[in-house]
Amino acid sequence: MAKVYNYTVLIEQDKDGIYVAKVPDIPGCYTQGKTVEQVMERIKEAIEVCL
Repeated sequence: MAKVYNYTVLIEQDKDGIYVAKVPDIPGCYTQGKTVEQVMERIKEAIEVCL
């Protein structure tokens, strides 16, 4: 059975309208996307890579 971890994800929109997501508990874990849905998909992938 796989372990499930919960991380806080902070999402901000920059001045150009791009969404930036980062995980404060994982140094260097961040990504960006054009929509909230896209950035959420990408941050899940980023978390897997960072761990």
